[in-house]
Amino acid sequence: MNSEVVMHNGGCHCKRVRWKVEAPSSVVVWQCSCSDCSMRGNTHFVVPSQKFELNEDAKQFLTTYTFGTHTAKHIFCKICGITSFYIPRSNPDGVAVTYKCVDPGTLKHVETRHFDGQNWESSYNRSGISACSKILPKGDDD
Repeated sequence: MNSEVVMHNGGCHCKRVRWKVEAPSSVVVWQCSCSDCSMRGNTHFVVPSQKFELNEDAKQFLTTYTFGTHTAKHIFCKICGITSFYIPRSNPDGVAVTYKCVDPGTLKHVETRHFDGQNWESSYNRSGISACSKILPKGDDD
């Protein structure tokens, strides 16, 4: 899915947590069935951590929840409770951005893929999600 790379802005419901992320205008989002994502209804796209920038003022409003392997860092706003981004177990070197938390206007196309979080290891091995947080060398994304 090739598309132009743009700067997306977004954040939580109360607007205390704000960020920007450099990503394509067309993204692949992952709908995960793990116990946490399925309860929250989270659907996200993954970017390299270097492409994500949290507004400095937002840090005071964040808290983190972990469970299981404690690899995933479920980060959410202490005020409104929205998880607009988090560090996923599948990509601890990246950031998972909740696509519905992106401000309107910059996402042109969203393709949904399913990640079987109930059978995490086998889904991880066949999904290709681990590549989402890697920065491709120039020319490899064409």
